Amino acid sequence: MVERFGEEVLGPEGEIDRAAVGRIVFADRPSLLWLEQLLHPRVVARYLSWREELAALPEPPAVCVTEVPLLYEVGGESRFDKVVVVTASPEVRISRRIGPLREREQRLVPEEEKIRQADFVYVNDGTLADLDEFVSGVMTKLSE
Repeated sequence: MVERFGEEVLGPEGEIDRAAVGRIVFADRPSLLWLEQLLHPRVVARYLSWREELAALPEPPAVCVTEVPLLYEVGGESRFDKVVVVTASPEVRISRRIGPLREREQRLVPEEEKIRQADFVYVNDGTLADLDEFVSGVMTKLSE
């Protein structure tokens, strides 16, 4: 990362400063593509390994959950038995937006398409209790 982007991507403790990396890559498409080619295979390998570790347990869990922000964008949906999309109305998404995300959202699969492809969908405009109830219901269905 430092070789590619310079020391400006390092935080005070020498760790990668994700916000600094984001400022660079979301302003420069070739840098973003380079980063995705570096990270995505590693992320996929890690969660596939984790699933294998869970399956090898004496009593594996009935359900395991993996959060994949760019699932449809990278064609990863085929690696999962079921997909849950948690979305929100455009107004709520805008109110929750942190930083300059408009450029990031433009490269995403449209919400309507994600919703169409998902097995379960929740519009997260309500309370935490509403979300908990949805998650509980999905977990019950998936555990059956």
